[in-house]
Amino acid sequence: MKVLVDTSVWSLALRRRLGAPAEAVLVLQRLISEHRATLIGAIRQELLSGIRDEAQFDRLRAHLWAFPDTELSALDYELAARFFNRCRAEGIHGSNTDFLICAVAVNRSWSVLTVDRDFDRFREHIPLELRVL
Repeated sequence: MKVLVDTSVWSLALRRRLGAPAEAVLVLQRLISEHRATLIGAIRQELLSGIRDEAQFDRLRAHLWAFPDTELSALDYELAARFFNRCRAEGIHGSNTDFLICAVAVNRSWSVLTVDRDFDRFREHIPLELRVL
């Protein structure tokens, strides 16, 4: 099964850290080696946003080319809006990108790899399969 990798995990993997990598990074590395890690354009945009150094931007952009964007449809955006509305009615707030991630995963029967605890709250109201670490 494919796994949609959230920005939070990609960010962990892309940071320079001393010591052993976080569990989420190890899982991401395994998913990449198994060709199961997936990406959507909104996550690509989040990863590339805020990089001030043009050379660093270009390096990251080149690395991300290895992961083609999953093509999205109107059904993905509509389901994302439905999820947003359902969660908001329950007092749970999230970003449009977070709900788009949820919709893409649900529409394709994929799981989401994240370290963002907001997804735990979303899962209480939408049929989402998570790998929360």
